[in-house]
Formats: sequence, structure tokens, C-alpha cells
Amino acid sequence: MQLPNEIFIPEITRLISQGKQVVFTPTGMSMRPYIEGGVDNVTLIYPDNLQVGDIVLAEIHPQHYVLHRIYALQGDDVTLMGDGNLQGCEHCATGNVLAKVVAIRSPKGRSKPLTRAWLWRHMQRSRRLWLKLYRHLCLPVIRNL
Repeated sequence: MQLPNEIFIPEITRLISQGKQVVFTPTGMSMRPYIEGGVDNVTLIYPDNLQVGDIVLAEIHPQHYVLHRIYALQGDDVTLMGDGNLQGCEHCATGNVLAKVVAIRSPKGRSKPLTRAWLWRHMQRSRRLWLKLYRHLCLPVIRNL
């Protein structure tokens, strides 16, 4: 069952502010190949000690939330971009970062590497090709694991 973000996200934020971890299945394809939307689960914690490369849940506009990777931190400004996005960044203040991903798991419980994706972040020009290969060659294999 999928809850509307205006109900779901405040509850995540409340639980995390109490020091709890929250596990959920994100939707969308913006974090491919690291997170497969509607398939993988992510574990969220309070977003302290933010660093470039962290995957975070952030509110970029009122009630518009993304689960994306931090590309730049400059003072209070956070630049975000999904790994599966070919272009376009979002910006928010550090206070609008609601949670940080600390684990990614496949549906069968296998832990996926939590990487800062340094190389991937610098491959924006060739991402289209790599994402196409991932969709056609890797994804069918991954879904059968």
C-alpha cells in the first residue's frame, strides 16, 4: 500500500527525530542503478554529518520530496541529483534534509553496497549508455537473484 507523501513523510520525520530507524521501499527510477524503485528497501536515520555522496531524503519544495544523492555542500546549500537522472539538480537547505540512507536491501534481504558513487557522479555524459545497458542486461539478472 502506498501512502500519500503528506502523511508518510511527516511520520518518517517524527520517528527519525526520536532516534529510530525507518525502512521503506522508495518508488521511481531516479536512483538507478543503486536503488531500484518499488523493489529495494532503504533504511533511514537522522541526517547528521552530511557528506557529498550521501543518499538523503529531502524536501526540495513544500511537500515535494526526493531520495537523491548529495552532489555538493556549500554552507547551508545542498545540491542533489538522482543517480538515474541524466541532467538537472535540485537544491535545498541542510535543514530540509530529513533523513540519510544507511542501508539498501534487495527484496530477498541481500545488502547492496552503500557507495558514495564517486565515479558514477562524474560520468554524467555517458550515463545514458550505462543506464540503457543496466536496464537491458543487468536488471533481468538482478530480478532473478
